[in-house]
Amino acid sequence: MAKLHSPRAPLLRAFMVFFVVHCNFHLHAFAMLDPLDFLALQSIRKALRDMPGSNFFASWDFTSDPCSFAGVSCQSNKVVTLNLGDSRAGSPGLIGRLDLSIGKLSALAELSVVPGRIYGPLPETLSHLSNLRFLAVSRNLISGQIPAGVGSLRRLRTLDLSYNQLSGQIPRSMGMLPALSNLILCHNRLTGPLPLFLSRTLTRLDLKHNALSGWLGPNSFPPSLQYLSLSWNRLGGPVDRLLTRLDQLSYLDLSSNQFTGTIPGRLFTFPITSLQLQRNLFSGHVEPLNHVSITTVDLSYNKLSGPISPFLATVQNLYLNNNGFSGRVPACFVQRLLSANIQILYLQHNYLTGIEINPTAEIPLSSSLCLQYNCMVPPVQTPCPLKAGNQKTRPRQQCNEWRG
Repeated sequence: MAKLHSPRAPLLRAFMVFFVVHCNFHLHAFAMLDPLDFLALQSIRKALRDMPGSNFFASWDFTSDPCSFAGVSCQSNKVVTLNLGDSRAGSPGLIGRLDLSIGKLSALAELSVVPGRIYGPLPETLSHLSNLRFLAVSRNLISGQIPAGVGSLRRLRTLDLSYNQLSGQIPRSMGMLPALSNLILCHNRLTGPLPLFLSRTLTRLDLKHNALSGWLGPNSFPPSLQYLSLSWNRLGGPVDRLLTRLDQLSYLDLSSNQFTGTIPGRLFTFPITSLQLQRNLFSGHVEPLNHVSITTVDLSYNKLSGPISPFLATVQNLYLNNNGFSGRVPACFVQRLLSANIQILYLQHNYLTGIEINPTAEIPLSSSLCLQYNCMVPPVQTPCPLKAGNQKTRPRQQCNEWRG
C-alpha cells in the first residue's frame, strides 16, 4: 500500500487504467464475432497467401473486427459470406490450400474463391455447412475427388468447381440435392457414369471436357433444364427419348461423344439458340416438324442420311458436312443464301447430287458456302475450310455404291 503513495503512483495508476481500457477495447472488438468463426478465419488465413501483385489479405488484421475484412460479411456475430480473393477481373488470385476449418463457419451461406493457384483437395468439412447455398471454387488447381458429403448440402443452389483437376466420379448424392439450380463441373478429369439428377429446379448443367462415360436414360435429367453441355466426354447410346422431354432447353451441346440413334424432329421446336450435336454417331433422317428458328445447328461428322429438309433453310449457321445426305439441295437454301439470310452453309463431304444456283451468282461476303466432295461438280467455286481437303468431287464409285 505504501508503494501506491510513492512518486510513481500516478504513473502506475495511469498504466492500469490504460491496460483495462485497452483490453476492454479488444474484447469488445472480438465479441463482435463468434469465437469459433474467429479461430476459423485465422486458420484459413494461415493456409493461404496473396499471389504477387495481390493485396487481398492486407485488411485481414486480427486486432480489428474480422467482419470488416475484405470478402467477409457477417450477420448476428456469424460469418455468412466468404469471398476469398479480389473479384476484379484480371486481378491476381491466392495460393495455398483450403483449410479444414472452413467447415466450422456454421452459418456460411456463400463461399467463393477467385481464379488463382489454390491446390490440394476440397475440404471434407464442407459437408458441415448446412446453410450453404452458393459454392464456387473455379479456375484453380483443386485435385482429388469431389467429397461425397457435398451431396448432403440440402440448401445448395449453385455449385461451380470448373477448370480444376478433380478426378473420380460425380457423387450419386449430388444428383439428389433438392435445391440445386446450377451445376458447373466442366474442364476437370471426372470419370464414370452420370448420377440421376432429380432436382426439379436444375436449369444449368455443364459437364463438358471430362472423361465421363456410360449411357443416359430417358429420365437422367429433369425437364427444367435450360442449358445442357456434355461435350468432349465418352458418353454414348441413344438419347432421343431423353431429348424429347427437355422442352425448356435454350442451349444444347452433346458434341464429341458417342451418342447413337436418331435425332428427334421435335427437338427443333424447342427454344434453342444453339444446337451442337457434331462428332457423334447419330444416324437416320433429319426431319424437323416445321421451319427451324435456331440460330446455329451443327450436325456435322455423324452418320445422318436422306434428303436435306427445306425446314432447315431458316437456320443462320448450318453445318451438315461429313454425313451421308443425298439428293438435291432444296432451292430455298439458295434463295436465303443469296439474300444473306444464311451466313454459313457447310454441305461438303456428303452424297448430294445437285444444287440450283447460277454459276455467275454472287454470294454475299458475309456468307460462306462449301459444296465440295459430293456426287456433283460444284457449280460455284467458293472457299472451304482447310479440313474439307482439295478434292472437288467424290469418286464416282463411292457415289454408285451409296445409291446401290
